[in-house]
Amino acid sequence: MKPTIYIETTIPCFYYEIRTDPESEARRHWTRQWWDNHRDDYELHTSDAVIDELERGDYPIRDDALSLVVGFPILEVNEAVIDTVAAYLAHKLMPSDPTGDALHLALASNYKCDFLLTWNCRHLANANKFAHIRKVNGILGLFVPSLVTPLELLGEDIEP
Repeated sequence: MKPTIYIETTIPCFYYEIRTDPESEARRHWTRQWWDNHRDDYELHTSDAVIDELERGDYPIRDDALSLVVGFPILEVNEAVIDTVAAYLAHKLMPSDPTGDALHLALASNYKCDFLLTWNCRHLANANKFAHIRKVNGILGLFVPSLVTPLELLGEDIEP
């Protein structure tokens, strides 16, 4: 059985990133390297929240980013997920937007995804927040997914 990954919005966005600053170029490179060479090692999932985030706004890579996640199994928002989001917001675990980071983490946690793959290193893949996430998920009796970036899943296969 393959490990499961919840694909968060930043992954398809960085696959098609057009900014040329060094950090954006590096993230695009590592995202493409993981996506093109390693994604088949995992069972990938996403959500309508990701689709909705990608569809909002008018930006040049929108259709390309959407094309990456079309056809993936969709993790459904149910009452347990909604309750988890409310608990995250009450514990000040995530910003107060119930359709953003809290929802992504609630989906990955409730569906017991092995990984939540993201470039959101402020609110999700942040080692300084992980203890708080683990504590709140423990209180709620929820699985704690590993919150990682594509770079972390490349392991020894990192190309400069």
